[in-house]
Amino acid sequence: MTAFRLPTKLSEFAAGGQEPGLTAWAATLPSVVPDLLERWGLTVAEPYEPGGQCSWVAPATTAAGEPVVLKVGYRHAEAEHEAEGLRFWAGDGAVRVLADETSDATSALLLERAVPGTLLARSLPALEQDVVLAGLLRRLWRRPPEGHPFRTLASMCEFWARDFERRVESAPPEYDRGLLREGLTFYRELPLSSDDDVLLCTDLHPENIVAAQREPWLVIDPKPYVGDRTYDATQHMFNMDRLMSDPGALSDRMAGLLDLDPLRLRLWLFARCVQESPEWDGLYDVAVRLAP
Repeated sequence: MTAFRLPTKLSEFAAGGQEPGLTAWAATLPSVVPDLLERWGLTVAEPYEPGGQCSWVAPATTAAGEPVVLKVGYRHAEAEHEAEGLRFWAGDGAVRVLADETSDATSALLLERAVPGTLLARSLPALEQDVVLAGLLRRLWRRPPEGHPFRTLASMCEFWARDFERRVESAPPEYDRGLLREGLTFYRELPLSSDDDVLLCTDLHPENIVAAQREPWLVIDPKPYVGDRTYDATQHMFNMDRLMSDPGALSDRMAGLLDLDPLRLRLWLFARCVQESPEWDGLYDVAVRLAP
């Protein structure tokens, strides 16, 4: 790396000023990253493009010549416990974490580098992506030990439910308020009715799965919470065009691949579509089609 550079998405998001804390944090990266390189004895290449909105990620090499990835992230609620989750999975279906440290605004992770690292989203047809993702989730769903640090899915849903209550005023007036209330009720109640809580990724989709040599595919960038495994199928569906064209068939397909209760998965998908509908064009119509 000849001169420090922000990847495209991080540069655009920081410049946009929607998150002042992140904008200020991004301005510190030209000094934060070299300090990490010195402490961990790394040589680093250019960051991955287009990258993410909240982190600086680049391929690196250790002093011993080991290929690794350096991820320097802005600390925010959704990204907490990434390192702890990866350590819990210990490389079984996910990349390994080799070192990590946090400061007030920064989380830094030294990760196993998956080679070739091609995204699942760019590698296989959509139906085959479903199968790969389902196989990984079934391996990752395990109960964490007593005393684990992970937050509950119920706490996450309650946070977003309160956020929805603030945002719902922006929903178009033709949206049925009774349907919106029903979706929000399910969004709050479903995580409380699970009797088999496991560690979840919560953000697993084909752009967070990469091709590797140690295993054919490895999960990256988890956002771990403990709760109802059925929830974990929903993020993938939100990344599929099939959600708009035939949400019921997509939901039933994923329920079959994951051995989940199809009705419960439909309820989760309905609840999530309602929760996202004020700002996500088309999701209200999907929620109407899925409504119980």
